[in-house]
Amino acid sequence: MASVHPSATAIWPSTGIALAAFLILGYDVWPGFLVAAFLVNITTAGSVATCLGIATGNTLEGLAGAYLVNRFANGQNAMRRPQDVFKFAGLAGILSTSISATFGVTSLALGGYASWANYGAIWLTWWLGDAVGAVVVAPLLMLWIAEPRVRWRWVQGLEAACLLVCLLLIGLIVFDGFLIPGTRNYPLEYLSIPFLMWAAFRYGQREAATATLALSGTAIWGTLHGLGPFARESRNESLLLLQSFLGVVAIMTIAFAAAFTEQRRAEEQALQLATNDQLTGLGNYRKLIETLEAEMRRSDRTRRSFALLLMDLDGLKMINDVHGHLVGSQALCRLAKVLRNHSRNVDTAARYGGDEFALVIPEVDMSAARQVADRISERLTADGEEPTLSVSIGAAVHSQDGESIEMLLCAADSDLYESKRRSGQTATSLPRKPPGF
Repeated sequence: MASVHPSATAIWPSTGIALAAFLILGYDVWPGFLVAAFLVNITTAGSVATCLGIATGNTLEGLAGAYLVNRFANGQNAMRRPQDVFKFAGLAGILSTSISATFGVTSLALGGYASWANYGAIWLTWWLGDAVGAVVVAPLLMLWIAEPRVRWRWVQGLEAACLLVCLLLIGLIVFDGFLIPGTRNYPLEYLSIPFLMWAAFRYGQREAATATLALSGTAIWGTLHGLGPFARESRNESLLLLQSFLGVVAIMTIAFAAAFTEQRRAEEQALQLATNDQLTGLGNYRKLIETLEAEMRRSDRTRRSFALLLMDLDGLKMINDVHGHLVGSQALCRLAKVLRNHSRNVDTAARYGGDEFALVIPEVDMSAARQVADRISERLTADGEEPTLSVSIGAAVHSQDGESIEMLLCAADSDLYESKRRSGQTATSLPRKPPGF
């Protein structure tokens, strides 16, 4: 593919491989790249001196690109945020690649293996090949090495297969004349954009980078055979136009994928903040009500009961007064830990408010609910930490003790008050109407 000069090609994925290796493995691997670049170039054109100059430029290019990305674009995590993606493109794709092009072409010209008159054309080809190799190949390697496992459900796998088939098909149509054989210069390259956006929106940066590489393969093959919208009389000119398109598409696709992923993370975090208690990590009052509503619908549909436990941490005020509020907060977290460790995955634990907690237990009767309550009380008392804690627990079963959320909470709260009275604990409050009703 090197037509303007034996040492300069518009297709050069090695730059991306080197950049990814420097970012992942560190700067100490530079001797390997120096030797490899020298051996590759000594087999093409030039003398030992010119090839050593080219190898030096290639190595410095990778080192500079990795340093700039580590310093200004979040290093190995450069693909996580759109702003870092664009920094990566500018620093590693545009700036650092000029080092290799300048070292390489200057070495060839000084050694008499390239004409100074062709310096600009050779430099542009060299630089663009390196730049697109950096922005197409390096992100792909970085993302797959950071997360090599595929965790798709079968529906997602089927969708991914469909996406790949569609992407390859559109690549054949646009760049390889699949529908109209022998066509050239039809401006259809925009047809590939929706499929790349599909990969970015539905999957993320890793799959978006993979989709870009798949499209690049069909595009390069067609353009080399004089087909597609970028085909010109000169093969080198055709490849330069194609590489410009692929470089822009690669960066925009990964940036869009990063933006979509960042938005999803923000939505998940907002949902977690809205339904989780920040101190204990359990669900909050809103989560409790949502769970009770869902369980009531399920119980009405299946005719299977569920239980609600309300728990009050005994003597929290005294713990705060004697040991301080930090120990009091730790006491709440100790009860939350017991609830997490000694309840089923289908059970829902929540902080009801203050020193009160709730546990929704699907498909159990009152007898089973009492057993769970006893187990929680025993495990909390025997957790081995100081001060020793105890908890009063009240239980209610739907629809035996109530058919609405308010009735169920009031029944469990009354049982909790009775439990405190029997155990001799001073009740923190009288039976009350649950908040929000």
